[in-house]
Amino acid sequence: MSTIKTALIQQTCTDNRQQTMDRTASAIAHAARSGATLIVLQELHCSLYFCQQEQVECFDLAEPIPGPSTAFFGDLARQHQVVLVTSLFEKRAPGLYHNTAVVLEKDGSIAGTYRKMHIPDDPGFYEKFYFTPGDLGFEPVQTSVGRLGVLVCWDQWYPEAARLMALAGADLLLYPTAIGWAPADADAEKQRQRDAWITIQRSHAIANGLPVISVNRTGREADPANPSSGIDFWGSSFVCGPQGEFLAQASTDREETLLVDIDLQRSEDVRRIWPFLRDRRIDAYDDILLRYRDR
Repeated sequence: MSTIKTALIQQTCTDNRQQTMDRTASAIAHAARSGATLIVLQELHCSLYFCQQEQVECFDLAEPIPGPSTAFFGDLARQHQVVLVTSLFEKRAPGLYHNTAVVLEKDGSIAGTYRKMHIPDDPGFYEKFYFTPGDLGFEPVQTSVGRLGVLVCWDQWYPEAARLMALAGADLLLYPTAIGWAPADADAEKQRQRDAWITIQRSHAIANGLPVISVNRTGREADPANPSSGIDFWGSSFVCGPQGEFLAQASTDREETLLVDIDLQRSEDVRRIWPFLRDRRIDAYDDILLRYRDR
């Protein structure tokens, strides 16, 4: 099939893990009844975004892969006959944790995993405290609906990651995400941040001739150390085509299940008229491996 009916589930999260997962399960069921065969969830969707503070107790949220959450969501994938992209806090070993996307096939099996490669460390986003950088590389996951180039949130800002997924044969680029505004930011700054986030991902679509799926959470989550502060997650989940054209976009401030048909044949058509991969000067890019060209 050249067309994939895809669902993006944009949600708020609570401190009740099972309640949050049950609400996600209901949204998955609704998307499947609507005909979706590929369903993508937001980053770290089982819990509140715990990286606002550095707290060792939060490591208790992590779990092995395979583990309870892959069993729970694998059962849903099998029940509804969908390919499901999840995002979990992986406990690989004591003291070794990853931010890991798991792709579940229609039979409930694990089709593949991706460990987040780029790890931020900013006010309110103290992820380096929790996550070891990924070590699985940029490898698309083969599924019954296509080769999925799954990346995660902060990876969105790196054209190298999108390019390497494209060069490995990805049919789609997917970004489970948790990003938002600090409530104290000025409105103009909030708008600039959101626009930059959208623009960089649309540019990945254009540069690589691939559709992009970006799924963000929504709602305010308080800072545990300062309940009057926190993050206002800006939602805005979207899908764009291989020329960066919007195919669908969600609101900034409410839960939504976004349904969109993605035509993979469009990538072939666009790459024929804009053959960027053909014209790459791979003989001239050695310095891309440097941190900075200061010699």
